[in-house]
Amino acid sequence: MRQERQYCMYIMTNKFNRVLYTGVTGSLEGRVYQHKTKIVKGFTSKYNVNKLVYYEVFDNPMDAIAREKQIKAGSRQKKIQLIEKNNRQWKDLAYNWYS
Repeated sequence: MRQERQYCMYIMTNKFNRVLYTGVTGSLEGRVYQHKTKIVKGFTSKYNVNKLVYYEVFDNPMDAIAREKQIKAGSRQKKIQLIEKNNRQWKDLAYNWYS
């Protein structure tokens, strides 16, 4: 039986939690790896965004994209509240994936 693909909206930050990056992907583990290893040059590599602090899982890519747009339209404070509601200590949720 074929496993359904899942899509994720995620928020990442840097070591000092100064930068918040919101994205969407069909492979969270793979995308986080790209951020951590700076494979893709751009905003996240420039600002050392490599810590996964929040994510939501969706069955439909359009739902994940809509949620990403909703989060991006909100204030920085709303993003911080969302993160701290679920990850008060801002731990790297992907830490064990690459240890």
